[in-house]
This record gives sequence, structure tokens and C-alpha cells, in this order.
Amino acid sequence: MTAITVRRPGWVGHETPAAAGEEVPDVRRREMSLARQYLALQLLIVLTVLVIVPVISLAQSEEEVRRVEGRRALSAAENLAANPTVRTRLPVAQPRTDRALAAVGETTRTVSGASDVLLARRDRTVVTSSDPSLIGRKLDVGDSTVLDGAAWTGVTDLGGRASVVAHVPVQKMSSGELIGFAVIGREYPSVGERMARAVPNLLTYLAVGSAIGVAGSLLLARRVKRQTLGMEPSEIAGLVEHREAMLHGLKEGVIAVDPHERVTLANDSARTLLDLPGDCVGRTLEELGVDPQLREVLTQGSEPDRLVLVGDRVLAFNRRPMQSHGRVIGSVTTMRDRTELSSLEQELGTTRATSDTLRAQTHEFANQLHTISGLLHLQEYDEVVRFVDGVSRSRTTLYDEVTSRVDDPTVAALLIAKASLATERGVALRLLPDSRVGRMDDPLSRDLTTVVGNLVDNALDAVASRPDARVDVLLREDPDAVRVTVHDSGPGVPQEHADEVFRQGYTTKADSSDGGRGFGLALTRLVCRRRGGDVTVHNDEGAVFSATLPRQEVRT
Repeated sequence: MTAITVRRPGWVGHETPAAAGEEVPDVRRREMSLARQYLALQLLIVLTVLVIVPVISLAQSEEEVRRVEGRRALSAAENLAANPTVRTRLPVAQPRTDRALAAVGETTRTVSGASDVLLARRDRTVVTSSDPSLIGRKLDVGDSTVLDGAAWTGVTDLGGRASVVAHVPVQKMSSGELIGFAVIGREYPSVGERMARAVPNLLTYLAVGSAIGVAGSLLLARRVKRQTLGMEPSEIAGLVEHREAMLHGLKEGVIAVDPHERVTLANDSARTLLDLPGDCVGRTLEELGVDPQLREVLTQGSEPDRLVLVGDRVLAFNRRPMQSHGRVIGSVTTMRDRTELSSLEQELGTTRATSDTLRAQTHEFANQLHTISGLLHLQEYDEVVRFVDGVSRSRTTLYDEVTSRVDDPTVAALLIAKASLATERGVALRLLPDSRVGRMDDPLSRDLTTVVGNLVDNALDAVASRPDARVDVLLREDPDAVRVTVHDSGPGVPQEHADEVFRQGYTTKADSSDGGRGFGLALTRLVCRRRGGDVTVHNDEGAVFSATLPRQEVRT
């Protein structure tokens, strides 16, 4: 048995015949390769990340500036508010007149590196400031809690620019009473300044991210192409489309199974022939309830054109294992419906057997004619009369027994032929007196001929070479069905094999090399069940086969 080996396929695409003079565009030339697609995708991701990173960095730097600069401003403001000169002179100081407070404020600004320093009385009047325009004016404290005696930091507009500001209350030395507050402001950096600080890091991120993205995309594309056997996405899509169109367009059934007996592929014909559900792909044969004999054919069968009875169909199976890189990855099985062909083969076999029997009878008649001719030459006329009467009575008795009980000519001819064949084998074939069958329509007549022929042949084989070999046939006709009973004097059928004998391939014959062995009884059951009937067997001093064929065919 030849295995199916998976090889690296070439490019598969859609081909459309071009009109005369029309240039067919090369789709492969315009499409990007898989490596370029991955590279473009990775670069797009890197650029997206690099756009998002500065936004996040600016937000983080803003929070960092507020936290760090606010702490520095608060520390400087606390030192200024705790200065003894400020706590002593602030309640009585007048704007622009107190040089001592101005000197303390300037010293604090210089030491702390602040951009703005000012002192204000409790009524928010600015006494001294690094910005002369604010001296003597009321300071807007906004949401500050400094007038409630609590320190506060935040971002406000101080002197026309955004600054990180700290407000700290100034308390009287003797009583701790609120007498004013100190304000320290540190200039808040602009967006451009913060971006300028982040540019070196962003360039580093860009270089590292681009290098990683390019290397990663190339490695990923190489791995994916190795897994896809070197095909591009358009080639894979074209291959899948062609495969689906081909599989579902086939009249023959195709089913693939992996080493774990899981269905990996099944076309429409296979699902119909095997009566599988639409979601069978991905499920095991056991989960699908497949018959054990059919499972053996789909997973282990190697016989070509093996015939198997599936439901009411006779299917021919051919199985081939699939290999990839020297490893078996499953098997694919094709199947064809041979139900009608098998029925015709059985009918042809019956006809051939009838012809052989008639040919034997021809020889017998020739011998009898030669005997009569010899007696006439010897002028033994009385012997001629007795010989002819004996032959006539024997044939007339057989024909009368059959034709008086069976009106259908096809069935009657079959029984007469089988009787002659049984006589040659030394078997007594009898049509029981209770038999009665009228003329039938052609389909029922053909089915009855198949059933009777198979059961009688099976019985003749069972009693071969046995003393007192006997086969009794009973045909009865009911208003709704025709019933056939064949009783032989053979060894019978073991009780444990009562149902197994109707399975295709089962045989007790010594010579089973013939592919047709073990098929007659299976076909008999098929014909009976196709019409809505059945066939059974039991033992009564030999095997007794009982078949029922309803008049009305109920094939689905």
C-alpha cells in the first residue's frame, strides 16, 4: 500500500482566462511578502508606542515637577516664615519701607534658587516681593489654606507665569497668632522644556525599539514561513479555496483521520454516506458512534476496494496512510456507493448459476436422448416407453410442485434450477407443501430472487458432504409482505454468532480468499431492511433462516 507523502507545494492562485490581447496582472508581484508585512506591522507598533511614550512621560514629568519643586518651595517658605526678623517686623511693616524684610527675602531667594519670594500681612497685603509690581497689592491666594493657619503647595499664576508655589503661615513669636504668610515660587517648566529634556531618552527608545522590532519581525516571519512550507498568505488562501472546492465537488466520499482517530477532514459525500453530523471534524470516531468494523476500516484497513455494509448501503473503501517528513500523520480514505452495483452482481451471479444449471440439464437431456436413440436402434420399444414415462414423471412432478405453489415465473425458475443443482450435489431440496406465492411486481420479484438464492446457496454450502443432507424452503405470502424460511440439516449457527453471520466479511467457509465470501447474507439483510423488513436465524436441528420482505419499498 502506497503512502501519501506531504511535500512542499508550489504557488497556488486563482487563474482566470484572459480575453484576447488582455494582460493578466501578476498578483504575486504586487503583494507584499510575509516578511515585509511583519516588518511593516512591527514598525507601526513601534511608532505607536513611541507616540504614546512621550505623552505618558510628559504626564509623569509634570507630576514629578510638582512633587519635587513643591517640596523645595515648601522647605524654603518654612525657613522664611520661621526667621525671627520676619516674625518680629511683619505685623508693623509697610510696603516698600522695610529694608530688613526685603533683605531677608532676597537672601532666601538666592539660597533656595527660587524664582519668586514675597511676604504678606494677614490682610493679604504684599509687604516685600522679588517682583516689585506686586508690592502693596492684595495677593489672590485662591484655594490656599494658609489663612486658616495651614501650609499649602500648588501650581498658580504668579507674576504672569505658571509657578509651583508654597504658602506657609507666619506666626507671632509670643502667642503663635497668625500675622501673615510667606510665599515661595519656583518657575514651572514649559512643555517644550520638558520635551527637550526627554529627547535623548526618546531617541534611545526609538533606536532600541526599531532594532528589536526589525529583528523580531524577521525572526517571526522566518518561523511562520517555515511552518507554512514557504508559502505566502495569498498562496495559502488560494490553496485552501482550491482544496475546499475540490473536496466538496467530488461525488466520492473523502475522510481523513489523524493517529488519535480524530476526524480532520470530511467532505459532503462522506458525511452523507457515513451518516456523520455536520460538526464531525475535530471529533473522534468513538465520539461519533462509528461502528467498530467501520472504525477498523478507516484506521487500519489496507485491502483495496474493500466492501463494507454501512446502514443500507454497500460502500467500497480505499485507505492510504499520510506521511510528513517520514512520520505518519494520519490516513485518508475514499469511498464509493456500490449498493446498486452489488445488487446487480448478486442477480448476475444468480443468473449465471441458473445458466450453469440449465447447461447441466442440457447435458442430462442429451444423455437421455442418446439412451432413447440407442433403445430404438435395438428395437426395444417397450423399454423406450418405460424410460420416457419415468423421465416425464420425474420432471413433471418437480415442475408441478414448484409451479403449483409459486406463480411468479422468476422465483419458480430459480427454485427449479436450485433443485437440479441440489440433486447434483446429493442434497434433497424441497419446497414445503404450505408454500404459496402469487405473481409479484418486478422490484419485489428481483429482491425475492436475491434473498431466496442467497439463503438456498448458504444452506447448500452448510449441508455439503453431510449424510441425509436436506434443505426445506417455505414461501408464504401475506397481504403486506412475503416471508421466506430456509431450514437446512447442517450443524446450525452458534448462538453467539447469530447476528455476526449477517456482517459483511463473516464466513465459516474454509476457502475465504474470494472477495465475495461472506457477502451473500449481508446483502440479504440489506435487501430486507431496504424494504423495511429483516432476516433472522435460529437453530432447530439445523439452521433456520427467516426473511421478511414487505411489499411496499421504504428506501430513504
